[in-house]
Amino acid sequence: MTETSDHVLDHLLDGYRRFRQTGWTPNRERWERLREGQQPEVMIIACSDSRVDPSQIFDVDPGEIFVVRNVAALVPPFETTPGHHGVSAALEFAVQVLKVKEVVVMGHGMCGGCKAALTQELHGNEPGEGGFVANWISLLDEARGPVADEFGTEGRPAERQMEQAAVKVSLDNLMTFPCVRRKVKSGELTLRGAYFAISDGILHLMDGETGKFEAVS
Repeated sequence: MTETSDHVLDHLLDGYRRFRQTGWTPNRERWERLREGQQPEVMIIACSDSRVDPSQIFDVDPGEIFVVRNVAALVPPFETTPGHHGVSAALEFAVQVLKVKEVVVMGHGMCGGCKAALTQELHGNEPGEGGFVANWISLLDEARGPVADEFGTEGRPAERQMEQAAVKVSLDNLMTFPCVRRKVKSGELTLRGAYFAISDGILHLMDGETGKFEAVS
């Protein structure tokens, strides 16, 4: 290992030791119960961005939320074509097996994936050179048009609109899954949109009627 990689590993191991002292040992009974299985009531779909850890933002204990993180917190539409459908598999497990009561899609400020979707700066790149990201965020191509027409493709107002539009795209795509649609209609499942603003640390929830994001007091 290089000196840099040793430093990174040491930093992680220091954190692990703190966890053993303050997170695991004082809560051994909870960990014993979790050994028997998990029963989270909420699934959160969030971005992979290192600044928006759902467990930290919502200050929850292990076992409370089932989390999927990917670039721009996107949910692809339901499809049955061959392939490796990671988000769809996690969603299916959460809804059908864990029987979560809520699915929260949480976008965030300063999202690199949404910015790239807006500028299309990675468009045409080969896989391994930005092409994987470009293909993934093409899920936002349709939503990008109205945002670009009204706000342009640069600057925080445009980026914020794209970030919040991405949440709505994922919520719409969730409803293309038969198991989700069925449980939403029966009242067994609720879908919510959320947005975390990194700059001020404020969480916003989307109003299901107006589509506007309102700050949580």
